Amino acid sequence: MPRVKPDPSDKDAEPFVEIDPTGRYGRYSDLLGAGAVKKVYRAFDQEEGIEVAWNQVKLRKFCHDQTMMDRLYSEVRLLRTLQDKNIIVLYNVWTEDENNTLNFITEVCTSGNLREYRKKHRHVSIKALKKWSRQILKGLEYLHSHEPCIIHRDLNCSNVFMNGNIGEVKIGDLGLAATVGKSHVAHSVLGTPEFMAPELYDQDYTEMVDIYSFGMCVLEMVTIEMPYMECDTVVQIYRKVVAGVRPEALKKVKDPEVKAFIEKCLGQPRARPSASDLLKDPFFDGLDDDENYVSVDF
Repeated sequence: MPRVKPDPSDKDAEPFVEIDPTGRYGRYSDLLGAGAVKKVYRAFDQEEGIEVAWNQVKLRKFCHDQTMMDRLYSEVRLLRTLQDKNIIVLYNVWTEDENNTLNFITEVCTSGNLREYRKKHRHVSIKALKKWSRQILKGLEYLHSHEPCIIHRDLNCSNVFMNGNIGEVKIGDLGLAATVGKSHVAHSVLGTPEFMAPELYDQDYTEMVDIYSFGMCVLEMVTIEMPYMECDTVVQIYRKVVAGVRPEALKKVKDPEVKAFIEKCLGQPRARPSASDLLKDPFFDGLDDDENYVSVDF
């Protein structure tokens, strides 16, 4: 992949560190985010004239782990098939043999993830939180009604991204997503412990695990704290979750309507409403249709 040397005569230009094989996308040096598997850099689409995200995975870490390799490629294959305004868009993907990396270009959300955004903006109305929640549900409805059905399996506030200037919310990081087909049943234990539904641990579950995780996201949005913060270890979280013990954070939710809505999402799998049902819930009554404008109280 071509490395780019800055042109000394063009002192106002921001230099690219590298360019993709087509010459369309250029990567900058600044990091937008980093996880256990990938780094995300700010980048630029020279054809469209827009900023994008350059996701880079060092494959040498996983070249002997076929399960992880399969998971990485499945994220990319999945993303390429999805088209919904509440799901992160994938523009291009390629592997680079010289540095043994998997690279993919996605749309960039200007305000980072929902967890960071909510911590930064602590004074937000319930109306705004409802608008964000409704958009997450619309993304889930799209995934769950996809043919075949797609379960995200790792929905949490760090995997939901914000365009804060227009109050737009998008689900990303589909690396753990499972395509389950007509049976709507999956069989592996994956996810973030605080957000994992009890039945995930039984390795026999449906898309309803995402509704449980969504309920935990709403709880985090409202309280600005991770569920089960009172637990010191993953084992303690696991024991509470499988025993049906709710996180202490739920006691901090003073609004009875909000609390009841969260409880509905955290119910037994058969009792949990689908994303489509939740979108019709009275909880969202009174929200105007212009959900892309959310005022933040500073």
